[in-house]
Amino acid sequence: LHRPASAVCVRGTACVIGAMALNMRPARVAARAARGRQAPRRATLLRPGAAAVTPAPTTVEAIPRGDEWQVHKYGGTSVGSAERILAGAKLMMESEGARKLLVVSAMGGVPKVTDLLLDVVAMASNRDPEYGSRLEALREKHVNTANELLGAGSAECDAFIAVLDSDISDLKSMLKAMSIAGMATTAFEDFVVGHGEIWSAQMMAAVISKNGGNATWMDAREVLIVEDTADGSVDVDYEASNAKLDEWWAAKGKGYDIIVATGFVASTHEGLPTTLKRNGSDYSATILGALLQSAQITIWTDVDGVYSADPRKVPEAVCLDSLSYNEAWELSYFGANVLHPRTTLPAMKYGIPVTLRNIFNLSEPGTRIGDELPEKKEGKPVMSQLVKGFATIDNVTLINVEGTGMVGVPGTASAIFSAVKAANVNVVMISQASSEHSLCFAVKENDAVAAVDAVNAAFGDSLDAGRIQAVTAIPGNTILAAVGQQMCSVHGVSAMLFDSLAKASINVRAVAQGCSEYNITVVVDQKDSARALSAVHSRFYLSETPIAVGIVGPGLIGKTLLAQIAEQMETLKTDFGVDLRVLGICDSKRMLLDDIGLDLLSWEEDWAGDAPQALDADAFTAHMSDSSFPNMVMIDCTASGVVGDQYLGWLEKGIHVITPNKKANSGPYDYYKKIRDLGRESYTHYFYEGTVGAGLPIVSTLRGLKETGDNATLIQGIFSGTLSYIFNTWDGSQNFSDVVSQAKDAGYTEPDPRDDLNGMDVARKVVILAREAGLQLELDDVPVENLVPEALRGTESIEEFMSELPKYDAEMAQKLADAKAKGKVLRFVGVVDVVAGTGEVVLKEYDEDHPFAQLQGSDNIISFQTKRYSPPSQPLVVRGPGAGAEVTAGGVFADLLRLAAYLGAPS
Repeated sequence: LHRPASAVCVRGTACVIGAMALNMRPARVAARAARGRQAPRRATLLRPGAAAVTPAPTTVEAIPRGDEWQVHKYGGTSVGSAERILAGAKLMMESEGARKLLVVSAMGGVPKVTDLLLDVVAMASNRDPEYGSRLEALREKHVNTANELLGAGSAECDAFIAVLDSDISDLKSMLKAMSIAGMATTAFEDFVVGHGEIWSAQMMAAVISKNGGNATWMDAREVLIVEDTADGSVDVDYEASNAKLDEWWAAKGKGYDIIVATGFVASTHEGLPTTLKRNGSDYSATILGALLQSAQITIWTDVDGVYSADPRKVPEAVCLDSLSYNEAWELSYFGANVLHPRTTLPAMKYGIPVTLRNIFNLSEPGTRIGDELPEKKEGKPVMSQLVKGFATIDNVTLINVEGTGMVGVPGTASAIFSAVKAANVNVVMISQASSEHSLCFAVKENDAVAAVDAVNAAFGDSLDAGRIQAVTAIPGNTILAAVGQQMCSVHGVSAMLFDSLAKASINVRAVAQGCSEYNITVVVDQKDSARALSAVHSRFYLSETPIAVGIVGPGLIGKTLLAQIAEQMETLKTDFGVDLRVLGICDSKRMLLDDIGLDLLSWEEDWAGDAPQALDADAFTAHMSDSSFPNMVMIDCTASGVVGDQYLGWLEKGIHVITPNKKANSGPYDYYKKIRDLGRESYTHYFYEGTVGAGLPIVSTLRGLKETGDNATLIQGIFSGTLSYIFNTWDGSQNFSDVVSQAKDAGYTEPDPRDDLNGMDVARKVVILAREAGLQLELDDVPVENLVPEALRGTESIEEFMSELPKYDAEMAQKLADAKAKGKVLRFVGVVDVVAGTGEVVLKEYDEDHPFAQLQGSDNIISFQTKRYSPPSQPLVVRGPGAGAEVTAGGVFADLLRLAAYLGAPS
């Protein structure tokens, strides 16, 4: 293991440096602290390479450059243990390329080497003597790893440990000097922290060589020359670095196939050790790739590549095949797991593609970042090609500056942002209306107070005079960005973005877009962050209409609906882009939940087992509203008024509601109106076709007539399948009670036939239709002819009721005989007289040629008299099965598909 010039003994130098630090005048100490511990440019301090300022001799043999080189980079996770280092060594030996340069970070794992080195610097600066034990932990970690990889007692292992011990001894002397001084300059810290990469590179090179590879290591401080910038980062001196690379190659690199270089570290022009700051090792890889003009740069991480969205927030996020440099810049700004914008600049200089790959999943090709873009194809664009990814920044505050005195006044924006800059606050986003009446900008929440105070101070006179009305802070926001270079000049991308947010009931507070059209940025309430991200992502990447479904009431109707959904699920997704996921099922006692969708082929087994948990209605609602799906719907398959009372709350949370349950629509008018008004005023939908005719289009027919200006004047119909069967079957040859008993045995009635015979079910349907026609009827306003004999209405048991019912057959037989004598039939009907503003439920006589008299079985029939459909012409008649689990579930399913159409699914 050769030792670079930077690895010379520094014991004596450290003591001299310590003495110098102690003798610094207070004014100079204060000035340095004010500069944020900027490293002093003193050539006398720690020179990693004496040749750092010496131009390369013209006779030095230049390193071969070009496509024969492949550059790789391993992060701390990739070299976090002996197992990972060995795997990385083998991968490098097996990878393509005649020549390879591998950049390595310090060892990760527990503890992380870089963290320990930062700790020892901080502890020494604070005169904490425990820094010595931390340094010993560093030595132990590397010694144990070397023993395992190189073989304890082997020449390779002894050589590594000897260099390690020498470095540790040097560091102890330097840290002692820091402890005496009670401080550490940036140069000191950079020198100490850089040793993690040195040891990692030395060990990786040794492991590759021990396993048959031809490798050496490079201290990048001997090659990379950088200078600090005003924004706290560094710029590379490529001319000087190229010369230093040629020097290094001539002295130490020739004859090797694999070079293992230290990441993160570099030198200044004065020869001082420094670092490349944020994403330093990635930056090292792209700089060295540019210096070598390599064919490819591969960054090995612990993820498969760059995702279309944060997979922790959007489980359906996909790994992208490719990104342009511009797209990578935009996404990285918003915190996506991509290279830092400055990191890509060296690769972009020579058009070198950078690929992000997962070292733990070699089967994945990763994401390629380059300057190539797929060609735009004719016809309808593929949205996932136009918008490559979505990213968010949480914990953002909007600062709004508003006032008529801003209009047409030059320099207002300049004054605002100069004040914000003076307060050392970074502006994340800016948005201004063309009227100039207001300007808003976004800052991180912890900078909000400073930003508001700065603007208030700068515009104190304007505020006092009223020229600026207010400077307000709106906290609790998320910035959401859609990024794609190919969005440029493509119609409809913004429309699709905003439409998807609107349909997910998400309000947009501010908007920004540059003329490059690479990025569309919106600001939303942070509580909507996950749902907004999921809404836009699913619109561009998944099916056109993903819908999360919650089923309340897995009884006969609910179970049948689930079976129908399971049967059609794949067809809906493939042919119509409707992705239905049942995330929850509950009844009055239990609930069964799943984040990505229950298996509809086995849910009954899960329901019968231990999988369900005790019902928590709030938790069930939260499970739906907090899901990653942009569209959510609750389907109430119960007959419970308690469940109906939840509708308003669900709708307010942006959850659509579908129901065949009549309780809410026939309950108190005020509640009904609130539900309907909320549906009209928002993108949240409420569908209830099944409340009146099960699967028959009764409500939609009435609504269609009304919307086209053909208002109903009279609505009447046989709304009860049970009573339809009874009166269609009873012709006088049997007793009325016998026909009721037959209907009960055939399953046409409710368990207690009185629930059908009392007419209340029909009355609720009358109220629903009356309200649809524009009447404000309450249930108590509808007189009902109750077919349950008054004496039997309080009977405790069903059996007692059935046994007593025959005593009243004569009364019913007389009604039938009276009708027959007039050539008429009896039918139990509901009537809405829109002109009179009334409704009723009554046993009524009809002529034998009337459509109601022609009914058979348990069918329902409803007639509408309107301006267009009125005597002498025939009324508009809807007829068909109006009861039964299959048709009712079918009606609910039709409402679900109607919802999908409203949400954007193709018809």
